[in-house]
Amino acid sequence: MPYFRTAVLLAVMTALFMGVGWLIGGGQGMAVAFFLALGMNLFALWNSDRMVLSLYRAREVDEQSAPEFVGIVRQLATRAGLPMPRTYIVENPQPNAFATGRSPSKAAVCATTGLLQLLDRREIAGVMAHELSHVQHRDTLIMTVTATLAGAIGMLANFAFFFGRSRDNPLGALGTIVVMIVAPLAATLVQLGISRSREYEADRRGAEICGQPLWLASALGKLGMASGRIPNPQAEAHPATAPLFIVNPLHMKAVDNLFATHPSLENRIARLEAMAQGMGGAPADLDPAPQAATGPWSRPATATRPGGRGSVPDSGPAPSGRRGPWG
Repeated sequence: MPYFRTAVLLAVMTALFMGVGWLIGGGQGMAVAFFLALGMNLFALWNSDRMVLSLYRAREVDEQSAPEFVGIVRQLATRAGLPMPRTYIVENPQPNAFATGRSPSKAAVCATTGLLQLLDRREIAGVMAHELSHVQHRDTLIMTVTATLAGAIGMLANFAFFFGRSRDNPLGALGTIVVMIVAPLAATLVQLGISRSREYEADRRGAEICGQPLWLASALGKLGMASGRIPNPQAEAHPATAPLFIVNPLHMKAVDNLFATHPSLENRIARLEAMAQGMGGAPADLDPAPQAATGPWSRPATATRPGGRGSVPDSGPAPSGRRGPWG
């Protein structure tokens, strides 16, 4: 069902784009719109990952510079049957994470320093499993295409101001008004609809990858509270990148309404808790000790403690003398 819904929304976005071209210039306008969309999508597909990572000044890390964080990603990627993605850290106090790249072989996952400082290792594993699910399902590709189409529709709406009175415009002044007002709004709603549906699916698959839905549920609860208090200036300056993040980085906080970039955290956590109950609380089938203190599974995964909505894994006492899981 998530894939069917995404396909339908992508088809609607494409049809909307072509329709805008037709309203502006008839058949010729539709042809121009098609080639414009094609060129913009090709550019975005080949450059979107570098653009986003550069925008957030992400630095690439490896086993030497961030041994524990990279170790978590590597084991999760192995469990998911994915190539090891490039791994990045952004110096940003807001706890958040995102994935980018046009395919699993070209993927990158990124976490902020705020996330690595706030979460314990099992919660970090839940978050990175969510991001690897986006990679596995090629959601980064889907979101790149939809963001590019939405931007192109906005450009066409601007063109309508200058060319809307063309004799090729089938609806005349009425068509121009429709294009300028309705088309960008419709494109935004479709884009957000795709983003929300993919987040639910990434939560589900991410919980399967790490083996414990409550790890991700616990992380989402912490991220939701912290991101509301800590600003993300880069995301505020470039709100089109907001759907990439695991929780909404903008201070117009996500609720389940028409203009939300993400589903509400309450709904996401409730789904993960229901998934955990369906799994019977079984511990994750991860290697219990892959290396000394290099993953979130170095302590028993079955212990729980009361915490907010339902039970979440007991993170235990924080190790002394450590700055976080990035070394």
